[in-house]
Amino acid sequence: MKRPLIIVALLYVAGILLAQFPVPLPILFTIAFALLIPALFWTRARLVFLCPLILLTGWINHTQCTATLSPNDLRNLLGPRDALVAIRGTLLETPVHRVHKQSDADVHTSMARIRLNAILLDKQNWQPAYGCVVASTRGILPDTIFAGQVVEVFGTLRPAKGPIAEGLFDYRAYLSQQGIYYQLHSQYSTEWQIITSPSHPPLADQFTRWSKKALALGIPVEDEPLHLEWALTLGSKESMSDEMAEPFIRAATYHIFAVDGLRIAIVSGIFLGLLRVLGVPRPFCGLLVAPIILFYAAMTGWPASAIRAIVMILVVFTGWALKRPSDLINSLFAAAIIILVWEPRQLFQAGFQLSFFVVLCIILILPFFNQLNQRLLRSDPLLPEELRPRWQRWLRTPVHYGLDLFFTSIAAWLGSIPLVAYYFHLITPVSGPANVPAVFLCALVLISNLSSLLLAGWFPFAAELFNHAGWFLMKCIQVTSEWSAKWPAAWFYFPEPTLFTTALYYLILLTTLTGWLFRGQWRIWKISGVALLTIIWCIHSLWGQPLARLTILPLNGGHAIYVQSSGGDWLIDTGSKQSVETVVKPFLEAQGVNHLKNVILTHGEANYTGGAELVSDLFRPRNIYTSPVRFRSVDYANFKSSMESLPSWRQPLQHGQGLGCWTVLNPAPNTHFSKADDNALVLRGEFGGTRILLLSSLGRAGQNSLLERTNDLRTDIVVSGIPVEGEPLCDALLEAIQPRIIIITDVEHPATKRASRKLQERLAVKNIPVIYTRTSDAVTFVARKDRWELHAMDGTSFSSRLLHRTVSDPQVSK
Repeated sequence: MKRPLIIVALLYVAGILLAQFPVPLPILFTIAFALLIPALFWTRARLVFLCPLILLTGWINHTQCTATLSPNDLRNLLGPRDALVAIRGTLLETPVHRVHKQSDADVHTSMARIRLNAILLDKQNWQPAYGCVVASTRGILPDTIFAGQVVEVFGTLRPAKGPIAEGLFDYRAYLSQQGIYYQLHSQYSTEWQIITSPSHPPLADQFTRWSKKALALGIPVEDEPLHLEWALTLGSKESMSDEMAEPFIRAATYHIFAVDGLRIAIVSGIFLGLLRVLGVPRPFCGLLVAPIILFYAAMTGWPASAIRAIVMILVVFTGWALKRPSDLINSLFAAAIIILVWEPRQLFQAGFQLSFFVVLCIILILPFFNQLNQRLLRSDPLLPEELRPRWQRWLRTPVHYGLDLFFTSIAAWLGSIPLVAYYFHLITPVSGPANVPAVFLCALVLISNLSSLLLAGWFPFAAELFNHAGWFLMKCIQVTSEWSAKWPAAWFYFPEPTLFTTALYYLILLTTLTGWLFRGQWRIWKISGVALLTIIWCIHSLWGQPLARLTILPLNGGHAIYVQSSGGDWLIDTGSKQSVETVVKPFLEAQGVNHLKNVILTHGEANYTGGAELVSDLFRPRNIYTSPVRFRSVDYANFKSSMESLPSWRQPLQHGQGLGCWTVLNPAPNTHFSKADDNALVLRGEFGGTRILLLSSLGRAGQNSLLERTNDLRTDIVVSGIPVEGEPLCDALLEAIQPRIIIITDVEHPATKRASRKLQERLAVKNIPVIYTRTSDAVTFVARKDRWELHAMDGTSFSSRLLHRTVSDPQVSK
């Protein structure tokens, strides 16, 4: 068999996937040993037993990594609850400092992973504990705290929190893939105490600190290009803000800041090229370069992406040393097996999937582009070389390498499209041309910075020259990435593709560009099979779409509602500016929203509409609608005055007005209450025969006015926030609405926006299901031709066919 490791890797991966169905380890070991004995002694049937044995190996390996084997496992000690605890353990990394914006102010946070050995729980005695946690605290921890120390930290320990809405980053899943299931939150840095400490920080920390100073020699100020150099060369991204990173993400050049395959390949290429110039044979080049890249990865903190790349390149170097014929695909699968045996949970990490599929696609489809490159550069074979124009001879080599780099970037981009869309909700057509200068300049920056680090200790003048060169080259990367990100259609947001869509994409891509689809006597059947799958995908995409989809996002003291229907999309309220940055913006991006069609602002309270200006800047809505009532909010008034001259501004909505699928029920004409909540817009929508009533945060006076002026308020689902004074949904209003489901968009903080016990008790006796978003998080309503469905992020679900629910949180009441 030419590539036996492909079968081994696929069987092992299948076992890891099967491990998602929990089976006790003793049963798995029993089956494995039952297969191992005949595999050892029955030579004729050995292959028959080895295949399921390899599959079971992956299953067992993943199960033992995720099972709660110890009685002192945190999952056994704490369970799903929150607790005020003190923990004692070893710092696995030096705390990382991060900065984010909150109310236009910089907020500093320090985070680190701690491997526990003891816990003080419920004010009892210290007891042994097993597991890792992510500990965070506000502020910057002192430099005296570093990896390897045994520390004691006091704070609130809670299970890692999942996303509050579909499509948002799942931090809980991200941590669980690293074997971490809990987060510890401390209020102050003084709640961290050092118990025992090594005499010196880790060598990697010392190297990073020294390298930053060395790379800053001769640079007058610590500006953005210098911070980007630190991120590119040292993997130190603490000083890299979201605003700094955004143009690189949109231009698809952000990958140059990861210590991944590209970085390891460039560093290896620099030293391999130097050794080959010196006449060192290729097998010895690999043996000499291997320690260098291992040292580089160690000094950058052994990131998982670097480990994956090093395993792959060491497999290649080993083939060189043994003088074995190299097969890149076999080497790739060998590296995948080694990585997954070491840590099977890597299979579910975005970095592993991107690395593997991008490299696989480059290997398989780059020959197609190489043939295209040769055709583009083909010259007249009958014309002697000396008769060609001099400029053609000069340009042939740089054009050849430039096209090679361009087509390699295109191959990598094609291999990453569905995974980048799945994890980052982004498609970047500009990737190919943007990466040509970025990758080339990245190599030059690394050459300059590595030269500076080699010279800084004994020849600082030359190190300063290399630093200025590196700074200039990094500035060029920054400028070209920002320029590329501004091209028309350079990037756009895209909703998460399904597994079937992803599989079909790779099937069409690889079978077409490798030529497999058109080779052999079975090509008609192969083409027909791919065509049939494509038709099935098209039918599902056209007929599987719902009539409407409505998502209620709970925010800090308010809520936003996003609606997708055949008449376009609607964003009803935006939340505060901070809520837009942290929830609304990433949620809309995850839905593939690049431009909003309609925005409706129900009233002027900052918790509901304070982020309207930011939404307008980010998503450029076509139509903006507001209430006819004037509100006292300064931010709301400023937003209105700045937008009234724009073509997207529309006349205020009036009582009884129809707007697409919505009807305005409040405020009544010539009515103005003193409280903003009572003047809120009330909208009723109808989707496939299902009525939804949106009350915003309507106060008691507004509720009375709505009752007096509206004859028929009956609806299936009613959504209400918490007014500043009083309670939502008075008994008379509930009697008039007669809802089948009530959704109260409350939050835990601030307490004034939390449903009171009195309200909960009053609604509980109505015998109507009630969802409180402080416990359920986002709620999504889906209308189809023959039914509607409603589900929350905590697992609560309802259906119109049989008002049945599955509740994972007992705080959801009827």
